[in-house]
Amino acid sequence: MFHASTQSSARFPTTVVMAAAVLGVAMFYLLVRITLFLISDYAWYEKIPAAFLLLAEAFIIVHGIGYFLEIYHVSTRPHPGAAPGGPPPATGDRPSVAIIVSSFREPLEVIEATLICFYNLTYPNKHIYFLDDTRYDLPGGDSAGLAAYREAVDALCRRIGVNVFRRKWRGAKAGMINDFLAFTEGEAREGFEFLPYSGNPEVTRDPYIIVFDADQNPFPRFVEPLVALMEQEPKLAFVQTPQYYTNFEGNRIARAAGLQQAVFYEYICEGKGIRDAMFCCGTNVIFRRAALLDVGGFDETSVTEDFATSLKFHLRGWRSAYRSEVMAFGMGPEDLGGYFKQQFRWARGTVGLLRQIIPIFLREPRRLAAVKWWEYFLSGTHYFIGLVFLILVLCPVLYLLAGIPSFLVKPEIYLLSFLPYLVLSFGTFFLTLKARRYRISEVLLGQLLLAVTFPVYIKASVSALLGLKSTFVTTPKGASRVLPWRELWAQILLMLLTLGAIVWGTNRLIYEQEPVMGIAINIFWCCYHLAILSSVIYFNMPEQEEKA
Repeated sequence: MFHASTQSSARFPTTVVMAAAVLGVAMFYLLVRITLFLISDYAWYEKIPAAFLLLAEAFIIVHGIGYFLEIYHVSTRPHPGAAPGGPPPATGDRPSVAIIVSSFREPLEVIEATLICFYNLTYPNKHIYFLDDTRYDLPGGDSAGLAAYREAVDALCRRIGVNVFRRKWRGAKAGMINDFLAFTEGEAREGFEFLPYSGNPEVTRDPYIIVFDADQNPFPRFVEPLVALMEQEPKLAFVQTPQYYTNFEGNRIARAAGLQQAVFYEYICEGKGIRDAMFCCGTNVIFRRAALLDVGGFDETSVTEDFATSLKFHLRGWRSAYRSEVMAFGMGPEDLGGYFKQQFRWARGTVGLLRQIIPIFLREPRRLAAVKWWEYFLSGTHYFIGLVFLILVLCPVLYLLAGIPSFLVKPEIYLLSFLPYLVLSFGTFFLTLKARRYRISEVLLGQLLLAVTFPVYIKASVSALLGLKSTFVTTPKGASRVLPWRELWAQILLMLLTLGAIVWGTNRLIYEQEPVMGIAINIFWCCYHLAILSSVIYFNMPEQEEKA
């Protein structure tokens, strides 16, 4: 499960040494691969797949270097604001805070649980708002059902004592929050509707705004430490906290997705927070109103408005922070369909921001510190992992079926340079997560789900780079279903292709026998990739039996 970091990010000498060592062997391996590529005497048609493979490996190494640098910084320079479980700075005043959640026709039981948690927050000076972004005016919709849903939402908010805000729909979540900000600033736009069910008809301009997704439930003392941090550092635009999925134990997708989140929210976010390069993740986060107004509100041009707005904050000189303590819990996607929708949205928006990052960097490279550019480039290119995985799978297949030696030039030199990198990188990766009490099997589960999502990442990346429009889709909650196998055609086709390459390669090994090393190594990689791809069958049966 997601283990909140309950121990301090103290120094781990072994971890530091291993992180430094893996950085060295990674650079050495990349140098060997580039050299072998340049001195090879391939024909032009062999150079093409070899070049793609080299780029894929370089991508993995660069992102691996980024991850191990985060480990190094976390292990050697823990930041007080990111210290897990560390006491928050004291604050005498209790500045007012707006607690808001934007909801697009979420199930009533999900909304009720969230609003009750809001009501139970121990922070005294809070104002709770439910931003109902449901589109009640859609032509051809179920008007009777929507009217009943609206009445039920109003009744629920009236019973708990939560203010309701509605507006004329535009811009999804980002547009809703921006309209709410405009409303609290005194603007009265057409379509604004405010129902003061808290009993106080006055609208306050709270200096801090805490944003939650509809399924995220904060712990009672969520607000106090975050307000204290904001009060201590006036240039902080936001403080991000991690997520934890409550449907972790009984559902395979939620479990694997939660383990991916764990890897991200541990060393990666802590490292970004230490170096003032943390980006907002859209929920469980506190914002400074002045910072939001300074950048013109949330970016409405991206489906990942949180990531895009973070860039705006940093470009305007605002700082960011991360508090590595689980302070809220919610629901993860419960089937492949829901998970794929979530990942497509994240990948589409994150890669799409590259179209802003690159021009700004080329025009004004000094607007951000080098470390911030580095972190934004790493985050903006992360979802190219789908295309990278496809290349890694196809190259050994191509070698075994077509005899194109793009995967290896000199196998013995390749192995001598690759094995130290493989052993050290995997060892450091698992050792550091073990220090946070994760098991290897848990970490692998999350990485398997990441790998079988490659078609979604490819589609999202291409769509983002071409500037194609996409719509905001919320992640389904409360149910799970098995995807029809036709919707997993890409994974199945690649499995069959890999299996065919294994059979053909085995025949080559028996009858041709040369080159033994090249054929054997590529058969091994095909078997490895087949095992990864076959996990899509496991994930497409999301419900797992409860343990007695």
